[in-house]
Amino acid sequence: MITQTRDTRTPLLVRTRSELRDAQMRWALGGPIAPAGPDAAPGQRAVVMTMGALHDGHLELVRRAREEAGPNGQVVVTIFVNPLQFAAGEDLDAYPRDLDGDIAKLAGVGADVVFAPTPDVVYPDGDPVVRVSAGHIGDVLEGEHRPGHLDGVLTVVLKLMHLVRPDVALFGEKDAQQLLAVRRMVRDLEVSVDVVGVPTVREPDGLALSSRNAYLSADERQRAPALSRALRAGAAAADRGADGVINAARQVLDGAEGVVVDYLALVDPVTVEAVADDFSGHALLLVAARVGSTRLIDNQAVEVSSEVQR
Repeated sequence: MITQTRDTRTPLLVRTRSELRDAQMRWALGGPIAPAGPDAAPGQRAVVMTMGALHDGHLELVRRAREEAGPNGQVVVTIFVNPLQFAAGEDLDAYPRDLDGDIAKLAGVGADVVFAPTPDVVYPDGDPVVRVSAGHIGDVLEGEHRPGHLDGVLTVVLKLMHLVRPDVALFGEKDAQQLLAVRRMVRDLEVSVDVVGVPTVREPDGLALSSRNAYLSADERQRAPALSRALRAGAAAADRGADGVINAARQVLDGAEGVVVDYLALVDPVTVEAVADDFSGHALLLVAARVGSTRLIDNQAVEVSSEVQR
């Protein structure tokens, strides 16, 4: 039987469905479930879903999850490298894994439980026959360059939501298309989970934190901030309309040595469809590019002006 004190700073590691249920039951029975005072909120269960190789961006998600859960709540961090979201030839086997290091990083940031299942726990019957489809959202941008990727993401996210049974799930805004797809899935399939987006955490030079940054050589690491520079340039050109945004960002990327662009797009933040030339209002500027053999993504919110300055 699993035991854990509420005030421990090191999260409890569970690997199986039964261990996860036991941890959930003990939290529910351990109280206090009711508010501690007239202004205290009841505890919630919050989840942060990761593939491990944790960095400060993940830890910020966990800190926010702690705030969402409240002092009486439970924060669950899932660590699972999901094979369904890797296409043939992608880096499934090479994806960085360091469970002991991840647990050490989670100590003291608010995580109560780490659920780190193996593939046979998540997919006990092998590859699932029935999967979630991202629809149109999964066919464009990331979907065009990584067919089936978002279907795999949504399938595992839904399964983990059923297993963890959270009240709130937190996702980083760096993976903007993924966040939008999760929100749409939750809405369309009536999943009783609040989805919270957390702003991207960046290095001092602007590079968005990512587990894949570990693949960059020293020289590539110097080139990688071109993505965030391009996004900032695009946002600064918002008074020149949609074309001005794209052109300003493209100019930075075209001048960046060793950066090969997969896509650069200004899209509606709800539909992920490219905005029209005469668009004005809130949009997302998205970029995906390869620096050496490492594929990076990033995005920037842009308020496109309704009065274009030519």
